[in-house]
Amino acid sequence: MQELQERGAAAAPAEFVGQRVPVGSPVYNRIVEFLYEEAELLDGIHLQEWATRLANDLVYTAPLRTTRTTAEQKASVVRTTQHYHDDYRSVMGRVMRLSGKSAWAEDPPSRTRRLVTNIRVRTMPNDGEYAVSSYLLMTRSRFNFDEFDFISGERNDVLRADGESFKLARREVLLDQAVLGTPNLAVFL
Repeated sequence: MQELQERGAAAAPAEFVGQRVPVGSPVYNRIVEFLYEEAELLDGIHLQEWATRLANDLVYTAPLRTTRTTAEQKASVVRTTQHYHDDYRSVMGRVMRLSGKSAWAEDPPSRTRRLVTNIRVRTMPNDGEYAVSSYLLMTRSRFNFDEFDFISGERNDVLRADGESFKLARREVLLDQAVLGTPNLAVFL
């Protein structure tokens, strides 16, 4: 965990945590359901309801990606420069703005479809916390354009048990693109 903190990562990659949670186990299935419901809420622009699933100590980041040689792949993620570096308060500010009339970048709102796959879950040292890695492919359509924006990447999350569900405590989105092909990132990944 010390190395994780030194790297400044927002979430816990699988190599820094405990045992793998088996696919199909009750905990795994609840986590998959949480991620699928989250995608449905975001695609349906139910931001207020989505926000109830966020932990008060949330850290939500999307570091810059650069193109590097094979030998330099560890340096391809630049955490000192980020597309997002939000906490609970700033995410809630974005939710309020996007839910109101002051979000000109998302009025009319984008039509999005989030596909969440390759979900891997590991236990963490804190009881009831899980490191969750998943792949994300999001399509985004704006106005009456006949084109789609595609945003893909890997999400490294920390989910914290909360009754029968979870709270999102950490999310780091590692985008696959060094140069984004979308005019803005006014949507949540």
